[in-house]
Parts: sequence; structure tokens; C-alpha cells
Amino acid sequence: MENIDIGKKIEKYRKAKGWSSRELAKIAEITPSMLSQIERGLANPSIQTLKVLAKALDVPTFSLLLDESNTKDLVVKSNERKKMVVENLSYELLSPDFTGTLATAIMNVPPNTSSSEKLLEHKGEEVAFVLQGKIKVYLIDEEYILESGDSVKIPAYMRHKWENNFNENASILFSVTPPSF
Repeated sequence: MENIDIGKKIEKYRKAKGWSSRELAKIAEITPSMLSQIERGLANPSIQTLKVLAKALDVPTFSLLLDESNTKDLVVKSNERKKMVVENLSYELLSPDFTGTLATAIMNVPPNTSSSEKLLEHKGEEVAFVLQGKIKVYLIDEEYILESGDSVKIPAYMRHKWENNFNENASILFSVTPPSF
């Protein structure tokens, strides 16, 4: 939390309401000098003071504690996707990165290619959607042929593998939580 400037957030919410520091201090029942010190980063408010300020500003207390995201870092342009090639499979990361609890990618599987020799498992839960082509998915002892528009949920630690023994490329959109590439 040391990178979060709580004072600047309070000041931003206060100015958005069109209030002076004195007005907010009066509503929150704290001294104007205390509010000034908090907004300038010279004092760290107690949890109780944060609750009082949040209530006065009509915002959830946790919103004062959240780090601001740079929204530019959340957008992935199609020509700027991170690409990975593992043997014959290629992956295009649709998520900006592997931070967080979810990653989404497109797996491209050329004909006569499989994701692995044997069935593998990982800790991440996975949901996959066939964008193009046909693909065979092995789930434990069962196998299924999925076509464009079909989807599958693969629970965590379920042994599985992908195999394209058809004549055209297959593209699979999938999300994994937590990311496990």
C-alpha cells in the first residue's frame, strides 16, 4: 500500500464534489489541519478516519485503498499481442500479461499436431472455445471432437490434451485461472 496516495484520492473525491477542505473537514468532523496533512501525504489517517472520510465523500472505504490502474496497460491491440511458440503450437496472449488471476489466449493448432504426447494436468481451471476448425480434446479417458462454436470446461488438475488430426488449422480461445502457461 505504500504506493497508494490516499491523500490524493481524498483530495480528488473532495474536488469532484466541489467542496473546500474546510467543508469536508466539517462534514467528516475532523480538523481542517488534519485533513490538509492527510491530503498532502504528511499524515496517515487511521482506519476510523478513512471510514469517516469515505462516508462523508459517499464512496466505499476500500476505494481509498485501491491502487489506480493505468487503463492504457489494460488494452492489447491485435498487432501488439505477445506471442509464444511451443513446438508446433502458437499462442497469442489476449490478456496484457500473466499478472492477476486470469489469462486468456488463442491457441493455434496446425493439422497433425497435439498439445503434448500424453495427457497433462495443471492447477488452473480452463474454459476453451473453438474459434475455427475442428479439434479433438481428451478428458481423462474420454475423447470429444469439438467444432467451431463448441466449448469445454476443464476443471483444475483434470488430465487432458488437444489434438488436431484434421486437415485444417484449429484456433482455440481459452481462459485459465490462475494463469498456468
